[in-house]
Amino acid sequence: MEDCSTTRTKTAVLRPPGPDDVSVRRWFALYALLLLAAAVPLGILLAREPWSWSDWKADLAGTFTATRAVVKLLGLGIYVSLCCTLLPLPTGWIVAAVATRDAAVGPDLWTTALLVAAVGAAASTVANLNDYHLFTWMLRHHRIAKVRQTMTYRAAARWFGRAPFFIVLIFNVIPIPVDVVRMLATTYRYPRSSFAAANFLGRFVRYALIAGATYSLGEAGWIAVAVLFALAVVLGIARILPAGIRKMRRRPNPRRREMSKTVTSAKE
Repeated sequence: MEDCSTTRTKTAVLRPPGPDDVSVRRWFALYALLLLAAAVPLGILLAREPWSWSDWKADLAGTFTATRAVVKLLGLGIYVSLCCTLLPLPTGWIVAAVATRDAAVGPDLWTTALLVAAVGAAASTVANLNDYHLFTWMLRHHRIAKVRQTMTYRAAARWFGRAPFFIVLIFNVIPIPVDVVRMLATTYRYPRSSFAAANFLGRFVRYALIAGATYSLGEAGWIAVAVLFALAVVLGIARILPAGIRKMRRRPNPRRREMSKTVTSAKE
């Protein structure tokens, strides 16, 4: 049996939405402070490194390997926090770069995987919250907000409402070029705290897999990660697609229903 809060949320999704309680300006001000808090120490630490920019140009791999772990983690955090829908930069390469055995940010496999996954997941959560606030701002325009009145959105919202936390989590584990679920969660007005938690856990798993496989298997680690993600995609489709097909089959056809009424009235 659903609790009252879940019932209210689902009911609100299918009604014309009222004003939201999200402060877009406050969030992006906080995001700017977070970037500054990471960029300033990164600049100071880079200035204290014993090599110049010419060394980076001459031997990028060797210089990066010799750079301190804290510099790599700050760079990872800043870069990943910028990777959002408006700036769809890939994240896998930098996660793998700071987890290779020669340039790893930790002394062993588990420390490296934990550090990379924690920093990467936190940064990705911030980037996804940027999307959440940006989509919220867009949905305040009545023309865009009309998407809530479409049959496609209503069907998607009912599907999403069955297990929103699990769906957001899974779609953060699986690497998808366009995260439609992130947009759906915003349109659905899924609570930001739960949205952030699901994002963090999903990205933590994803980056831990990439970092762990890269550290332990080297270049072959990417093959292992690709196989795991492909398996996750197949399992996800196998679970979601049949349920959707069954639901479509059970959905009454309005034209058939009207014909049935006409035949019944004719018989009477």
